[in-house]
Amino acid sequence: MITIKSPSEFAKMRVAGACVAAVHQAVREAAEPGMTTGHLDALSAKVIEERGCTPSFLGYYGYPSSICASPNSVIVHGIPGDYVLQEGDLISIDVGAIYEGYHGDAAISFGVGELSLERDRLLTTTEEAMWVGLAKAVPGNRVGDIGAAVEAVGHAAGYGVVREYVGHGIGKRMHEEPQVPNHGKAGKGMKLRTGMALCIEPMFNLGTHETAVLDDEWTVVTADGSTSCHWEHTIALTEDGPQVFTLPDGAETNLDALLAARALS
Repeated sequence: MITIKSPSEFAKMRVAGACVAAVHQAVREAAEPGMTTGHLDALSAKVIEERGCTPSFLGYYGYPSSICASPNSVIVHGIPGDYVLQEGDLISIDVGAIYEGYHGDAAISFGVGELSLERDRLLTTTEEAMWVGLAKAVPGNRVGDIGAAVEAVGHAAGYGVVREYVGHGIGKRMHEEPQVPNHGKAGKGMKLRTGMALCIEPMFNLGTHETAVLDDEWTVVTADGSTSCHWEHTIALTEDGPQVFTLPDGAETNLDALLAARALS
């Protein structure tokens, strides 16, 4: 079901989103070769608790951790544990937090140490695709406008664009309607309205778009073993215009301002 949020509900989602950003900042600063992904999960749980939130992921359909930590060929839903970070790894950290019943959800990817040129290009292109998708998340546009824009970036770079796993609505539940695929046709799909909140999350692979699920029934990997990359932000279509909620405390959140700053950088 599509939910339309009030300003007071959006205020709670903004707090949850800032918590997610704080986790990402802490994890990025801490991650280094020799550290386990389990350590990053413990750190994340501490940050979430300190900010007065609870983890969205922990216990969700039985998921055992507070974050998803997905290195190299893992696309999404990597369970933190004994994996030891290596120099040159490309890792995605997906985090959800709940504040007074409302969710924030985002993923970042970054290199552990120095990335190869191939992985660095994948990293920057996937992030750019996310922003291209966010730019289409405005009232009056349609869900297909987002997917078509993301897909065009991936295909232009020669990457496999993951199709089985998609973005989504968000609010009192982490996953709400509508689904927001990373592919589609412009002008098709549900029309976007003020009061909606969406998670836009491109996943690009160096190889094909095909995926596989490991025996733990959570970890999604590239079928061909190639490297993958994942970025995600929560965007809210507020009365003051689209706002990106999963950014640090005090950061600019207005979509137009964020896009303008990226064009100038």
